[in-house]
Amino acid sequence: MTADEEYMTRALELAEKAGSMGEIPVGAIVVDPDGNIIGEGYNLREHTNSPTAHAEIIAIEQAAKRLGSWRLTNCTLYVTLEPCPMCAGAVMNARLKRLVYGAFDDKNGACASVAALFDEKFTHIPFVRSRVLQERCGAVLTEFFNKLRLS
Repeated sequence: MTADEEYMTRALELAEKAGSMGEIPVGAIVVDPDGNIIGEGYNLREHTNSPTAHAEIIAIEQAAKRLGSWRLTNCTLYVTLEPCPMCAGAVMNARLKRLVYGAFDDKNGACASVAALFDEKFTHIPFVRSRVLQERCGAVLTEFFNKLRLS
């Protein structure tokens, strides 16, 4: 298993936690250059009634607090689902070096699926790797929505 797959496995654990709480199952972690997880998050919009309580935002904010800086210049964000426009913007604004995600989001994805924000001329563009544990990441979402439809 590669390092990217190991970190994505942790993000998947967080996604499953969100799903068990009735949240859309998306998990995210921020990893520093030494390989330490410095931020973790999972969707909490329903529990907090906050439209910005996405997994990525929570993980990025936690990492920034831990480092004492909003600049996450040499860090990597791992997230189970392709970021939406808000979260892609947070990736750029945090100056993350890398973004690694699993499943594509055909409804809100801002990296490749609906829009490709990182192809534009913004100040900071991360290196992006997609499809890491794509099938597992997608399966968590599919199972969640199938159960929701049956309820």
